[in-house]
Amino acid sequence: MRSVRKCSRTGCLEPAVATLTYAYSDSTAVVGPLATASEPHSYDLCEVHALRLTVPKGWEVVRHEGAFAAPDPSADELTALAEAVREAGRPGKPAPAPEPEGPSGRRGHLRVLPGRA
Repeated sequence: MRSVRKCSRTGCLEPAVATLTYAYSDSTAVVGPLATASEPHSYDLCEVHALRLTVPKGWEVVRHEGAFAAPDPSADELTALAEAVREAGRPGKPAPAPEPEGPSGRRGHLRVLPGRA
């Protein structure tokens, strides 16, 4: 089983093997092995995009030496997947209540509130 994380580059569906982070104060981009968890201020990259990364003039790139390898799934990932499957398969789980239909017949997130007089 491979990592379900995909490359962050738009339109790329390849599996991520590296993580890109920026050190803005040092004008440095760091490309290293795939982080164990996805972080909001980092980017997952496939091997092609990790190797082809360019930075603005005056910036430096620090790259992981050696080949990037797809990480093995951790016990935490497998446990979370097993729990999700168990939860979805439990009988007797109440179905969510349907949203009432509005005047247009559409279900939406907007509601009409009575006006103040």
